[in-house]
Amino acid sequence: QVQVAESGGGLVQAGGSLRLSCGASARTFSIDAMGWFRQAPGKEREFVAAVTGNSPSTYYADSVKGRFTVSRTNAANTAYLQMNSLKPEDTAVYYCAARTYYSAHVHLAEEYNYWGQGTQVTVSS
Repeated sequence: QVQVAESGGGLVQAGGSLRLSCGASARTFSIDAMGWFRQAPGKEREFVAAVTGNSPSTYYADSVKGRFTVSRTNAANTAYLQMNSLKPEDTAVYYCAARTYYSAHVHLAEEYNYWGQGTQVTVSS
């Protein structure tokens, strides 16, 4: 069993920054990838960013590329999402996800088998 927990959400003005953290406790499993997704009111959950492997490799949605940076500390199974130049349209509940098996698809929510409860990010204009 893997437990995932996010932290770091909050209220920020447009143009500001926030850093989200995610810890995945996995004593008997190895974590292949950790991803960030978000869901705004009335919208479907969407992929934001992911980090995989030990190298590691990073992936971003076009809407956040150049503004967000995802990173991972493998030893601690911890992932971070540094969000800069935030926009009101970034307002959403942000979820961290982890998976314990390999998949070539990092942007699909169904490819992750463990999820956190989510943290609210609100960007005011």
